[in-house]
Parts: sequence; structure tokens; C-alpha cells
Amino acid sequence: MMRCGWAVLAAAAIAFCVFAAPVGAQSGPGAAPIFQPGAPGQPSRQISREESLELGQSRYVAADVRFMQHMIVHHNQAVEMGDLVAGRTENPSVIGMAERIALTQASEMDMMRTWLTRRGESTAMDMSDHAHMDHGEMDHSDMDHSAMDHAAMGHGSDHEALSDVPLMPGMLSPRQMAELAAASGEGFDRLYLTGMIHHHQGAIDMVNALLAEPGAAEDPEMSGFVSDVITDQTTEIMRMRAMLAELG
Repeated sequence: MMRCGWAVLAAAAIAFCVFAAPVGAQSGPGAAPIFQPGAPGQPSRQISREESLELGQSRYVAADVRFMQHMIVHHNQAVEMGDLVAGRTENPSVIGMAERIALTQASEMDMMRTWLTRRGESTAMDMSDHAHMDHGEMDHSDMDHSAMDHAAMGHGSDHEALSDVPLMPGMLSPRQMAELAAASGEGFDRLYLTGMIHHHQGAIDMVNALLAEPGAAEDPEMSGFVSDVITDQTTEIMRMRAMLAELG
């Protein structure tokens, strides 16, 4: 009778271990594949168990997605501004600052695209959002238009038809980008620095608007990213203001 009792207890213990084993422990060649639904119109993709666990712990809201989509566009313009430096200035401080900003923001664009793709979200900005943005309160006072070389562009040119309305608050308008491309020397330095200060402040404003959204920026990767944006770009704004002061 005692031997039978021990046998029953052993069988119960084995059954408990089998049914209590975590699902995540079922790995290896025999494990069922995990598929993540794609964005609308896109196919699903197979992901690793590690990615599945990470995404399962990741909480994000629609505001997070819009922020990433918009910030990719915003960052891309900063990279374009950096591309204009070559051949337009010989100021080593401006050249160095532009290179650092362009490299950093290009790397962050890759991170944002990966963040969106891994969650089955589109990397493209919804252009219907642009129609609802309030551009009326844009402050262009920090842009130094006096440094623009009007002679290089000529009055009556197509430049005068360019829009003064940026794609989103915090970005430069098509006309301002054309002014930057037409400038050179110290005039370019002033336009680049004032434009990038404005651009960086726009990114900080975007982060602050995101943080005001309920449930936003709770994803660990996104939380770290927005913190870096505020810290890094605030520091660069201070440096660029000091560089402007040196120009007199």
C-alpha cells in the first residue's frame, strides 16, 4: 500500500511539471513558427521567438506610430541640410556640426524604420495628417533671411513661387531650403545654424507633444529614444547658439 502511494505521488509530480512548463520553453526545430501580421496590404512575416517575446512586452499607442512616421520625415530634412554643406562653407565648426547631426539622424531614421516594421506598421507618414496641422503659429523669426544671396537666385525666378509653408511645424519651408542651397560662406553658416536650431527645437516640441498623449512613449525603446532626442538636441542647440555668437 505504501509503494502504491509513492507511485501516485510521483505520477502527479510529473504531470504538474509538464502542464506548468511555460509556453516560451517550447523551442527548437519542432516549435511552431510565429507569424506577425503585416501592415494593411502587406503580407505577414515570420519572426523569431525572441522578437515575439520582445513585442509582447512592448506597449505602444497610435500616437507613438504617428510620432515615428513624422520624425523620420523631420530627420530626413536635417540630413538634406547637412548634404548642402559641401562646397558652401569652409567653417570647420559648421562642417563638423553638420556631419555629426547628419550621421546621428540618419542612424536614428534606421532605428525608427526598424521599430515600425517590427510592429507591422507603415514607415510612411500619412499625408492626411499634414492637412490638419496648424502652420499658422510657426515662428520663423529665428531664421536669418538677411544672409540670403538674392542675386544668386535672381528676382522673378521660380524660387519666388516656392511655398513658405513647411511640411510640418519645426521643419524648414521649401523657400527656406532654397535660400539655404543658394547661400555660401558666412551667409550659409548663419542660415544653416539658425535653421538647424529651429529644426532641433521642432523635434523637441514633437517629443513634448507625444509625452502629453495618454499612454504614449511607454515602449522601452521609444522611451529611450525620445529622452535622447531631448538631451542631444538641447545640447546641440546650445552649441549652435554659441557658434552664431562667434560669427558676431
